[in-house]
Amino acid sequence: MSEAVTVVVNGVENELPDKRLVAASFSRAAASYDAVAELQRAVGSTLIEVLPGGMKPERWLDLGCGTGYFSRIMANRFPASDGIALDIAEGMLRHARPQGGACAFVAGDAECLPVRDASFDLIFSSLALQWCDDFSAVLGEAGRVLRPGGVFAFSSLCAGTLQELRDSWKSVDGFAHVNRFRPISVYQRHCAASGLRLERLEVRPHVLHFSELRQLTHELKALGAHNLNPGRPGGLTGRARIRALVDAYEQFRTPEGLPATYQVVYGVLHKD
Repeated sequence: MSEAVTVVVNGVENELPDKRLVAASFSRAAASYDAVAELQRAVGSTLIEVLPGGMKPERWLDLGCGTGYFSRIMANRFPASDGIALDIAEGMLRHARPQGGACAFVAGDAECLPVRDASFDLIFSSLALQWCDDFSAVLGEAGRVLRPGGVFAFSSLCAGTLQELRDSWKSVDGFAHVNRFRPISVYQRHCAASGLRLERLEVRPHVLHFSELRQLTHELKALGAHNLNPGRPGGLTGRARIRALVDAYEQFRTPEGLPATYQVVYGVLHKD
């Protein structure tokens, strides 16, 4: 298995998970994913809302399609179009394929798309690109496979996501228990250098609330998005440490419950 990639931002090293671990984790989670995907549905719906008005793509690509939820929505939204659903996790594709929505379901990597140049009028990618090591390569591939006038619309996660959980673990031990994500400055820099015309790039916090911490940790596992960091602790976590974590997280409790904040990046770029 390949080594994790280290990204250096402002002198600070951040290791991103090995994509093979990501693919395996999401493949295992395919059957449980939709039942706990409240955030994913909300973010993807917002991304559809910020698409340029009047779009009528002949061909679209759902990049990081997961269970195909938004492939089916786009098939209904653009009934005269042909769509391709692509994901790095073959388990997700096996789950999505029988439900339809796309003309083809393809296993592939966003950093090296297995499609021809100038193939699509729209690339839609919701909450998948945070797992990619090289965001500049993703943008380069988007520019390659889009037709002139095409649109690349994405949502992703940036630094500050699950900060409550990160801070609570920090008070317990020194291990990396929460997935790391790029700062917004990295998205800004790569979008500016991509050769694509940037229409929108913004961060919107999205807060979920849970009555108990174990509901959050169960949801992360069911999504396949639990801790995939290099250097994560192995083996079972002892009761004393879990109790300490629960106690630490309680300081964040609000009348709505225990918050879990996701810092969501929305981007829309055009190929002129």
